Amino acid sequence: MSQADMQADVNQANKSLVYPPSPKVDQVDNYHGVQVSDPYRWLEDPDSDESRQWIEAQNQVTFTYLNDIPARESLKQRLTQLWNYEKYGIPFKRENRYFYFKNDGLQNQSVLYTLPELDAEPRVLLDPNTLSEDGTVALSGLAISEDAKLMAYGLSTSGSDWQEWKVRDVETGEDLPDHLKWIKFSGADWTLDGKGFFYSRYDEPNEATKLEDINYYQKLYFHQLGTSQAEDVLIYERPDEKNWMFGGEVTEDGNYLVILVSQGTDPRNLVFWKDLRNPETPVVELINSFEAKFSLIDSEGTVFWFETDLDAPRSRVIAIDIANPARENWQEVIPQADETLMGANILNHQFVAFYLKDAYTQVKVFDLNGTFIREVELPGIGSAGGFGGKRHDTETFYSFTSFTTPTTIYRYDMVSGESSVFRQPTVDFNPDEYETKQVFYASKDGTRVPMFITHKKGLELNGNNPTYLYGYGGFNISLTPSFSPSNIVWLELGGVFAVPNLRGGGEYGEEWHQTGTKLNKQNVFDDFIAAAEWLIEHQYTSPKKLAIAGGSNGGLLVGACMTQRPDLFGAALPAVGVMDMLRFHKFTIGWAWCSDYGSPENLEEFQALYAYSPLHNLKPETGYPATLITTADHDDRVVPAHSFKFAAALQEAHVGNNPVLIRIETKAGHGAGKPTAKVIEELSDRWAFLVRSLDIQSP
Repeated sequence: MSQADMQADVNQANKSLVYPPSPKVDQVDNYHGVQVSDPYRWLEDPDSDESRQWIEAQNQVTFTYLNDIPARESLKQRLTQLWNYEKYGIPFKRENRYFYFKNDGLQNQSVLYTLPELDAEPRVLLDPNTLSEDGTVALSGLAISEDAKLMAYGLSTSGSDWQEWKVRDVETGEDLPDHLKWIKFSGADWTLDGKGFFYSRYDEPNEATKLEDINYYQKLYFHQLGTSQAEDVLIYERPDEKNWMFGGEVTEDGNYLVILVSQGTDPRNLVFWKDLRNPETPVVELINSFEAKFSLIDSEGTVFWFETDLDAPRSRVIAIDIANPARENWQEVIPQADETLMGANILNHQFVAFYLKDAYTQVKVFDLNGTFIREVELPGIGSAGGFGGKRHDTETFYSFTSFTTPTTIYRYDMVSGESSVFRQPTVDFNPDEYETKQVFYASKDGTRVPMFITHKKGLELNGNNPTYLYGYGGFNISLTPSFSPSNIVWLELGGVFAVPNLRGGGEYGEEWHQTGTKLNKQNVFDDFIAAAEWLIEHQYTSPKKLAIAGGSNGGLLVGACMTQRPDLFGAALPAVGVMDMLRFHKFTIGWAWCSDYGSPENLEEFQALYAYSPLHNLKPETGYPATLITTADHDDRVVPAHSFKFAAALQEAHVGNNPVLIRIETKAGHGAGKPTAKVIEELSDRWAFLVRSLDIQSP
C-alpha cells in the first residue's frame, strides 16, 4: 500500500469517529458579575449512572480507535523489551543494616530488600506485588526506626492519595497489629527510642465521596507502638487555620520535634518545635510568618541548620540557635550562589549541597562553617540524587541519570571524594546513537529560557521530524534530565524529544517560580509556545509534525496552549490535567494550588484564570489538533471531572478530521504507584496515537 493510500485510510478512520453524546444541563454560575455556563457539571460525579455510562462509551470509542492502529502492537512489544531491565533505588542505611528497592524489570511494583552488609545476600522485606493481583496496591511511604528493627510503611490503593500505614518487624518480616488510616500528604518519623512515630492525618471522610471531597484541617499525631489509632496523641492542630498542613521531623539526636507548617503547595512555610525530652512542654513558634521556604537540614544541640530562600531567591544555608532565636542572631553559613541550591544534607560532618546550573545537577561539599571543600565529579551533564545518611557517615550513595543514561547507582566515599559504581543496569539500546544538546531561546517578553533537545545523531534539520515537546512549568518543580525507556521508543521512531525549562518551575529559584504564577501564569504558556516556534524556525519540525504533552499542571499547560494556538500543533496529549480553572479549588486538595494559580474568589485572579482556563476557552467550530486526553477514574489529586468536562466540550467545539479522544484508566489515580503493566499499556496507546496523528513511518 502506498503512503498516499495509507493516509487516505487514516483520514477515513478519523472521519468515521462518532463521539458518545454528552448531554448538557442548564447550569450558570455568577463570578464577580460574569455569567459562566457549566453545561457538563453532571460529570463532576464520577460514580453516577450517567457518568459511568459516559465513561464506558468514551472508552469504547477510544480503544476501538487505538486498537485499529497497526503500529500499536509492535510499539508495545518494543516498550516491554526496553522496560525489562533491573531498576535499582538508592540504598540507605540505618544502624547496621542497608535497605534498597529493586525492580527485576517488568514487576508492577518495586520490591524492598534489606541486607546486613553490601556484599551479603539481600532479603525481601516487602513485596507490594503480593498485595493485589493486578499490582494496584502500591507502597507509598516508608520510615525505618533508628535501630533498624521496625519499619512503618504506607500503602495506597488504585492510585489514591489516601494511605493506610502499618508496622513491620524488620528481622522477622511480620506485621505488628498497628494499623493507621485516613493519612494523606504525610510521611512518618520515629522517635529515637523506636517507641512510636509522628504522622499527619485528616478526620475520617465520607466513604462514598472520599475521592472528591475537599481536604481541610490536617492534624499532627504521635502513634505509640502497640496501641490503637484511637489512642494516638494529638500533637498539634489549628482549628482556626483549615489550610495548614503539618510535617513532623525528629532531629538526629532525638531531642526535638521540628514541625514544618505549609499551606498546600506554597513553598513558603512556618517552623515550630517541641522538646521531646519533656512531653509536657508546649510547641514553640520559631518562624511564624509565611515569608520564605525553610527546610530543615540538621541540628547540633540548639543550633538548627536550614536551607532557605529568605532574602536569597536561589537559596542559601543559615543557622538558627533556638536558645537565642531573634532574627538578628541568625547566621549565614553558605551564601546564595549563581546556581540554585535545591537542598543539602550533612555527612561526615560536612554539608553536601545540591545545585541546579541551567537545570542540570551540581553537587558541592562544604565544611560546617561554610568553607568550600570540593565539587563532586559526576559522570556527565544530567541529574543526581541521594547523598542521604547520618552526620557521622563516611559512606553514602547517589543516583545519576540523563536522557540517554539509565539510572545508575554510585557509592561515594566522603573522605576520599571518590565514586564507584554500585549498580548499573543494562538496557537494550545503544546510547552512543543519540545526542542531547541544550539551547536557549527568547520567550514572548524576551526572557531567556533553556531547552534540552535529544535525538538521533545526524538528524537532518528539514522541518519534517516528528517532535515531542514536553513541559510542566509550575509549583517550583524543576524538569531535569532523566531516562525513560518510553522516550527511547520515540527516539527510535526518528523523533525529537524536547524539554524546555519554563517559568513557574524551580530551575532558577523563587523569582523564576513566581514569574510563572497567578497573574503571571500566561508567561508559562508563552514560554511553551515560544519553544514550539523555535523548533519550527530552526527546522527541527513543523506544526503538523509537532506534538505537545504534559501531566497534571503540565496537562493544564497543554490545554491552555492548544486552545490559544490550535494552529501550532499537530497533536496534543494532556494527561490528568487541571482544565477547569474556576472550580479546581472545590475538590480534594485543589484549594492548595491557589498559591500558584490564584483564587477564582479574587476578582483580579478570576479574570486571569478565566482568560486561559482550557475548559472556558474552547471556541465553537474550530479545528483543534489531534487530541488524546488521559485520566483515571480514581484520581483524587486532580479529579477526573477536569478531563471529563474538557473532553465533552472539546468534542462539541471541534471541527475537522482530527480525532478528539479521552482514555480513562480504571483502578488508577494521578500516576504514583501505577503498575508497570498499566504504564506500558498507556504509553503504547500514546505512541500509537502519535504515529497515526503525525504520520510517522513506524518500524
